[in-house]
Amino acid sequence: MVRQILHIDMDAFFASVEQRDQPELRGKPVLVGGRGRRSVVCAASYEARVFGARSAMPMGEALRRCPTAIVVPVRRERYAEASERVFDIFRKFTPLVEGLSLDEAFLDVTESRALFGDGETIARAIRAKIWEDTQLTGSAGVAASKFVAKIASDVNKPDGITVVPDDVAAFLAPLPIRRMWGVGPKSEPRFVALGLRTFGDLQRADEDWLGRTLGEEGPALRRLALGEDDRPVIPDAPAKSIGAESTYEQDLHTKEQVAVCMLDHCQRVGGRLLENAIAANVVVLKLKMSNFVVRTRRLTLDEPVFDTTSLYEACKKLLAAWPLPELSVRLVGVSAGGLEPAGAKPRLFPNAVIERRSALERAMREASQKTGAVLTRAALLEPK
Repeated sequence: MVRQILHIDMDAFFASVEQRDQPELRGKPVLVGGRGRRSVVCAASYEARVFGARSAMPMGEALRRCPTAIVVPVRRERYAEASERVFDIFRKFTPLVEGLSLDEAFLDVTESRALFGDGETIARAIRAKIWEDTQLTGSAGVAASKFVAKIASDVNKPDGITVVPDDVAAFLAPLPIRRMWGVGPKSEPRFVALGLRTFGDLQRADEDWLGRTLGEEGPALRRLALGEDDRPVIPDAPAKSIGAESTYEQDLHTKEQVAVCMLDHCQRVGGRLLENAIAANVVVLKLKMSNFVVRTRRLTLDEPVFDTTSLYEACKKLLAAWPLPELSVRLVGVSAGGLEPAGAKPRLFPNAVIERRSALERAMREASQKTGAVLTRAALLEPK
């Protein structure tokens, strides 16, 4: 039986909730986030995106691009409430719901077709029910795999639906290579220089050549470009790890440069661990070299942690032991694994250092939530 997978992605979710709750914001450019010098955009309405403003952009830059934008503070509890209602709707149609974030999920509706119709019919019913119950819109992709469904959901945004035809490879072939997972604005020129401008170019490429040129990642990208992805939808799957990574426009050539990037990622990972009341027992450092070869190193901790400093100390140990006299790094990633609920293993004699670090992490998060500003370590500030 051919699977039918939906990927449903809510449209400009945080900003849409604000426009729904505040009618005076409807039809206007809206940026969700703080106004502080170091604040970032959490969400941008489609009216603001027309001017080039987008999520994860520094608020100052977004306002330079869209000076008429209205900045509203983050209300995470309100977004979580709307998300819960949306996910309740998903589960009315199938128990196989794999959430990716508050505003998007994969749904396996293969077995639901006998009750509700084919994938397109189910997707339309879900979107209609979401609008009826929440006055919010979402876009949907319908395909036989997770990867293709996610690609499809972005084709007709906002408030659209895309059903992938049986000839999946033909559907994907004309798409620009930047739509491939893991290929962004910074790495796209590398692929273009190799003659890989579209999914079709990847489909036609020789696997051995891709392996020599891009490393083990190359053949895997070709399979995705052909639409080959048999990963199942895993409902309510507990996170195996929490990570953050970035690809850099200019290669990093010193361990000091890599260390600053590690600290940035450790801060992001630590914030997510704290937000979810999770602690980590393992830290993994990932480096991708300029030749696309990926190397990873891992360290098992003496006790679980969820603070930035402890994660960073572990990463520094990994980096110090890295046998790389000459670095040429294009991507740095940090992930925390071996996850467990924070405090699951109470100690008779708590580690005072980790206790202080954890208290600092909580204080920074509380301050950020109150002010809307993003607090950061001094080492991450750009020199004047």
